[in-house]
Amino acid sequence: EETLRELKLLVDHRDDLVDERRRAQQRLRWHLHELEPGLHVPLGALDRATWLERLSRQLARREQSTQVQIARELLGRCRTLTRTILEHERELNARTAALAPRLLQLPGCGPISAAKLLCEIGPIDRFRSDAQLARHAGVAPLDASSGKHQRHRLDRGGNRQLNCALHRIAITQGRVHPAARAYLERKQNEGKSRREAIRCLKRQLARTIYTTLKAEPLLT
Repeated sequence: EETLRELKLLVDHRDDLVDERRRAQQRLRWHLHELEPGLHVPLGALDRATWLERLSRQLARREQSTQVQIARELLGRCRTLTRTILEHERELNARTAALAPRLLQLPGCGPISAAKLLCEIGPIDRFRSDAQLARHAGVAPLDASSGKHQRHRLDRGGNRQLNCALHRIAITQGRVHPAARAYLERKQNEGKSRREAIRCLKRQLARTIYTTLKAEPLLT
């Protein structure tokens, strides 16, 4: 569908810009360390305008050597990319809210994850059940029992982009959603590892998302 195709194009382009920004930030960190080994730049700081402005003023006061000029150029590139990424994220938020507003009501599901779910799942009617969707996402349990030991293992197949979106939601829910925290604790008390419990939660999320999208066909 053209609407979902355009959404996927925007999601993929935003992801490419995030990757490009990360590479620029890594190079900038290297140059900053070379210029001032004692300078501590916290993780995530180069995503924030306040830190970029602070570093820009510091570099402007230094002797304008070749390395300082490169660092200033990289800093400007990070600032431009961050501005563009935020613009795309606002557009993704608006498009997702217009297409599937109930999906954004799912705890832990922000606009980026919701957009990723929509464009990777596509029309929900192509799946006959939530089990099919779970298998497509690689979150359905795979039997790995041996003798008297009954267990399941993680599925390394399936749509990895969709799996990643479900994983982000599951991790977020494990931190902020009481029902999800209780579910994970219960699964771990049953003898499952943390990773296995997360996999179980992702399978439950696949069922919830399937039900949500079936009850609310994509708006146009």
